[in-house]
Amino acid sequence: MEALQISTIFTSKPSLPLAEISRNFGTVRTKNLNLGFSLIWREKIGGFGLLKRSVTERSEGGFSSFQDEITRTLDDRKDLQVIFDKQIDGFHKESQSGNKEVVVSSTKIVSDEEAGAEDEEEEEKPNTKVTHNIVFVTAEAAPYSKTGGLGDVCGSLPITLANRGHRVMVISPRYLNGSPADKNFDGAVDTECKVNISCFGGMQEVMFYHEYREGVDWVFVDHPAYHRPGNPYGDVNGAYGDNQFRFALLCHAACEAPLVLPLGGFTYGEKCLFLINDWHAGLVPVLLAAKYRPHGVYKDSRSILVIHNLAHQGVEPAITYKNLGLPPEWYGALEWVFPTWARTHALDTGEAVNILKGAIVTVDRIMTVSQGYAWEITTVEGGYGLNELLSSRKSVLNGIPNGIDITEWDPSTDEHIDFHYSVDDLSGKVECKTALQKELSLPIRPECPMIGFIGRLDYQKGIDLIRAAMPELLQDDVQFVMLGSGDKQTEDWMRATEAANRDKFIGWVGFSVPISHRITAGCDILLMPSRFEPCGLNQLYAMRYGTVPVVHCTGGLRDTVENFNPYAQEGSGQGTGWTFSPLTKESMLGALRTAIGTYKAHQSSWKGIMKRGMEQNLTWDNAAVQYEQVFEWAFSDPPYIG
Repeated sequence: MEALQISTIFTSKPSLPLAEISRNFGTVRTKNLNLGFSLIWREKIGGFGLLKRSVTERSEGGFSSFQDEITRTLDDRKDLQVIFDKQIDGFHKESQSGNKEVVVSSTKIVSDEEAGAEDEEEEEKPNTKVTHNIVFVTAEAAPYSKTGGLGDVCGSLPITLANRGHRVMVISPRYLNGSPADKNFDGAVDTECKVNISCFGGMQEVMFYHEYREGVDWVFVDHPAYHRPGNPYGDVNGAYGDNQFRFALLCHAACEAPLVLPLGGFTYGEKCLFLINDWHAGLVPVLLAAKYRPHGVYKDSRSILVIHNLAHQGVEPAITYKNLGLPPEWYGALEWVFPTWARTHALDTGEAVNILKGAIVTVDRIMTVSQGYAWEITTVEGGYGLNELLSSRKSVLNGIPNGIDITEWDPSTDEHIDFHYSVDDLSGKVECKTALQKELSLPIRPECPMIGFIGRLDYQKGIDLIRAAMPELLQDDVQFVMLGSGDKQTEDWMRATEAANRDKFIGWVGFSVPISHRITAGCDILLMPSRFEPCGLNQLYAMRYGTVPVVHCTGGLRDTVENFNPYAQEGSGQGTGWTFSPLTKESMLGALRTAIGTYKAHQSSWKGIMKRGMEQNLTWDNAAVQYEQVFEWAFSDPPYIG
């Protein structure tokens, strides 16, 4: 009797996460096999789990008798999915002969004991009722590439969603800049899959690298345009002049990857949910509508735009539209006209293409990284010219605050700090402060309130207010430490201020992950006077570490920091920090001095603020549940057709 060889996966329960299933699948390769077939099988055929991989099914009969036999055996299990290939004659013959003996060839075989152990482990993992094939498209994803919050979000949220049972791919460029950061990509291997993309006047060849880590398929688009000194967007001379080209390549490649990359043996297929992050990925929904769906491809996919910062929109001259690889009739989706006052000269028509505008028009849903920011971008002040368009799509606009990686940001285990502490034992917090003062060569004074600032040195972050307020603030009994880089004048000011106030002020020009952790742990107060802040992460890190945030009442800062009220709850108090408004030097100094006064004179109230901040649910699991609700809304409506 000829044995039937199939690729199988053993599972101990139907809720096995998709990502884990994909690793256990063997890739079946035969002469006429397209995607192969897999059975979710148990060693004694005692039960079947749900095959959660979304695969383009190509079965068209020919296996009915064998399929009926399996169905009769387990007629009460509706979660069985068997993917057959009509061209496998050998399997056809076996099924028709009535032979039910199956010899299993598997990449992972588990005993009953191991299956039981996996059952216990799986029960501890959160799960969602409906799973999706999710494709993140982003310019950066930590730890591979990161310049700010976008990298943190796209490095953490995908892992959480994968742990909840979704199959998740993250697509970003493979940046090589000749620095130690290149080692971040050492774990990614060449898939040997090349794609030719028609755009910018010719055929552009890109390759894909892949690393499977923490349940997520990390896919990196490789092209010489991503190999240069600097960060993902520019170098010391400013933004790269070919960023439109570089990120258009990313978008085209992101649309091809789910169709051509057999990750774990199977492609993601056409029924994907694309999560588009900022303008860099903004061409994806336009391509889905203009290039793919007219030919019946991706007709069941959905796309969601996540706006992390509306100030950056990918605006270029109108003449560049012909380079984007889109049909001429779709120009209106990206068309952008500057108001008269913003034009450079009298003959300037103000015509341009705006990639983010195109994404807003064509996506199925829109999200921002906080509820407050979702409202702000519909206003004249916060909409950057897109407020009317966003207001017209308000019915599909939602805001969900970011979470944080609580394994990386945990004061009880943080590898970057010398002393550990928790909400139940705060003694290590004082020791972290003393260690930071010693490291920065400041006077070691545990009783002196220490204020920190961590962030980019630019106008958005309110550094002009800090500079204006510093002479008055340094007259008080405080210590202040700034960490950041960006605006050259502010960098020079930091150095000069430190030289003149060496016992009170430290300006650390640059950025260092370890020192950012030590500042967050060692300071008493974190100052964030941002003009606008879509979500903000530093205030979340601060609260996690018992450092009290003082923030401008805007965007995600307003959503996540509750203003301290000492009289609430019968005098026991409530709140996790201080917010101030309007955005003026006087208002900021008033909030800071209230915080300083509370620290010095009301230690019991201060500890209450610290503990309430540390007890906040700041995990990505909390945010992931809300994301899943938006996923369901996206699939409840038909996709954008145009």
